[in-house]
This record gives sequence, C-alpha cells and structure tokens, in this order.
Amino acid sequence: MSAEDRTYHTLLARHDAMRLRQQLLSPGNAPGTGRGVRPPAEEAYDTAADQQIILRDLDLVAPLDELIDDLYRALFARHPSLRSLFPDTMAFQQAHLARAFWYLIDHLHRPEEITGTFTQLGRDHRKLGVRPAQYTAFKDALCEALRGRAGEYWSPGLERAWMRMLQLGVTAMVRGAEAALHEPPCWRATVTDHRLYGPDLAVLRLLPHETFRYRAGQYTTLESARLPHTWRPYYLADGPGPDGELELHVRRSGPGGVSEMLVRHTAPGDEVRLGPPKGNLTLDAEPPGTLRLVVRDTGWAAVKALLQELDSGVRRSSAHRVRRRVQLFLGADSLSDLYDIGYPTGLAQRHSWLTVVPVTGGAPAGGRYDRLVHAVTRSTPLTEGRTLIAGPSDMVRSVAAGLVHAGHPAERIGHDLLPAGPHVLPRSTEGHGAAGDFTPPGQQVPA
Repeated sequence: MSAEDRTYHTLLARHDAMRLRQQLLSPGNAPGTGRGVRPPAEEAYDTAADQQIILRDLDLVAPLDELIDDLYRALFARHPSLRSLFPDTMAFQQAHLARAFWYLIDHLHRPEEITGTFTQLGRDHRKLGVRPAQYTAFKDALCEALRGRAGEYWSPGLERAWMRMLQLGVTAMVRGAEAALHEPPCWRATVTDHRLYGPDLAVLRLLPHETFRYRAGQYTTLESARLPHTWRPYYLADGPGPDGELELHVRRSGPGGVSEMLVRHTAPGDEVRLGPPKGNLTLDAEPPGTLRLVVRDTGWAAVKALLQELDSGVRRSSAHRVRRRVQLFLGADSLSDLYDIGYPTGLAQRHSWLTVVPVTGGAPAGGRYDRLVHAVTRSTPLTEGRTLIAGPSDMVRSVAAGLVHAGHPAERIGHDLLPAGPHVLPRSTEGHGAAGDFTPPGQQVPA
C-alpha cells in the first residue's frame, strides 16, 4: 500500500472513530444497535407508482449499461478524486451497479425488502471508503446521465421517480454504515498457508489481525494487495476456531483477476483485506426432516464448514444425533475433480447420520447439471427438511429450479449466488437473479 493510500485510510479510520464516539456519547445508545443513528429522512411516497413510471419510460434511458457508462463519466468529470476509489478495470463494478439498479426497480413495490438489502450493502461498502457526501455526488451524476440519455423526452416526473428510488437505497445504506461503526470497515489478514490442488485451485489459510466473527456457511469478500479496490467473494471453509485462522478455497476463473492473484501469485506472508461476513447458508432452527447439502467445486468450502458445525453439535448432544439426518450431494465432472474428499468420507464412516452421494458427469444429451438435479430431486421426500446449495451460479439456479419444480417448498431452499469473475450478467428476476458482491440477504427461488 502506498503512503498516499495509508494516509487516506488513516483519515477514514479517524473519521469513523469520531462518529463512533458521538454515537457512544448519545443517551441510551449502544454500538451496533443502530439506536441514536439519524440517517437522512425517508420521504413517504407511492413506491409502486414510481416503479410503473420507471418501467414505462425505461426505454428512454436504456440500455442500462450505457446509462451506467454515462453516470461514471459524469461522476469522474465532476469529482476526479473519486476515481481512485474504484479498480482500474470497471467492468465488474458496472455489472455490480446494474444488478443493484435492477434489484431496486424489481422490488420498488416492496420498499421494506430494499431497506433490508441495502442496509447490509451499506455495512459492506464501508470497506470501500464510501461516505454520505459521495452518495450525493453519485445522485447528481445519475441525474446528468438520465437527462443525457432521455434527451428531449426527459421529464421532471421521470427524474423524480429515479431519485426517490435511489434515495430509498441510499438512506438504508447510510443506516447500515452508521450501525456498523463498532466493527472495522475491513480486516487485514496475513496468509499463513497456500496449498495447490492442481494448477487452478488453491486452499489458503489466513490469520486476521483483528478478531473476525462469522458463522459457519458464510462468505467474505477479499481484496489482494496486488489488485487494490478489487473485491471478490469467497466462502469460509471452517467454522470459527480458537486460533482465529480462516480457510478459503479459490478457483482461478480467468487471467488477471483476483482469483489468479490468489492461486498463482500469493504465498505465506502476503497480506489481504477482508470485508464483513455475510450469506444465507447458515444453520438456524432447522425444520424436521433431512437436511440436504448440494455442492459443486469451491462451494465445498461453505458445506465443509456446515459439516464441521454439525459434527461439533453431535459430539455435544446425543439427542441431536437422533433428530437430524444429512445427505451430502457432491457434484463434479469426474471423480478426480472431487478434491478434499477425505473429509466427508471420513465423517460418514464415523457417523451414521451422514450419507455422501458423489454425482459425476451430466446427462449425455442434456444439461451439465442434469444428473445432479435428478439425484437431489429423487432423494428423500422433498416436502420435508431443508436444502442448502453452494457452487457456481448456474448450478445453483439449475438445482434450485429443479427442486421447486419437484415440489420442494421454495422457502426451505437456501443459497448464495457468487460470481466467478468480472462479467456482465443479465437482468435479475425476482429472487432468482444474477448476484455478485450484491447479494440480497435471505434470497430464495420463487415457486
């Protein structure tokens, strides 16, 4: 990190410390509760009506990727210093913003869902050094882009609808950032171990410099020192342990990105930064019946953490042994692609509650994941229990859709959709859209 970057992050930390001190001195306030925080006032308005206006006139400002190009062009022209907060290559960032816009548009008739999603997003964006004043600059740039795209068809009503929609998300993000002042914006960590499983897959051990609290099944976003301001999500492969170390599994998804830096150009002693943990694959009050865990590739990291938590629970409580059965479906193109296979097979040999089902290959004339979908949907009665899915986004979508079609209750399917790399994703659909660093909490597949 350069001296300029160190100075910048020192000023950010000082700014956060001052705001936290003000929070603590406020009567009846406690860190992390959000009490006493005064985000910008939310304007009461008909969100469904604004949704209709935006959708009706969307073709005036479309395509969305060109609107976003114009937005960033205006933002950096007005505020050149903000360019340093973004990665050199903007493709992933632009795709991330497109997903956020589509989520806002698709859910504008349900503002409470937007508030929940963007509160979490505001907490996560603290690692980027985003400040409320920068949201104002962003809104001004969006206004300029909308006017430029709509041209003679621009109207005050269209602009107001976009601005109110954006303000709804921004207000929640500010609230999320303010409520998270009790924790660091990000965590520095040192690489303690780096193991290769073939040329494109690495397992890393990291030791955070400060306590990093998370739950088994969650993921974090990671920034390599070799690619500043570029963050990618990775699952944490073990539950919180006494030594504080973390394990991440990384598949190289393309040249020049974070995954390549972590797989091929990272060694013990190197430093990375971590964003706050998040994700939907945690174990809560599980419903009666079998717990199905469906995994492919590095999604195994999250499932390994869940199995460790289950194993620990069994050792603590003999009653737990009777109530729960677990089916683990391991998807791969071939048996040789099933890395770290010793852990689940060894666990299954020790405990009768776990059944491991390797599923390799795809249907000869069908899709790549047809065999995996068939194996899962033909297992235990799908009207009972819960299913958690981890792996490539297209696999997650295929398995989740197959389960719902076969009668599995959608509310009992849990997953995250993590991107493999910087690529532009299509418009999201409700609860089943493309998601990267922007992943709505509690996301489910609709029936």
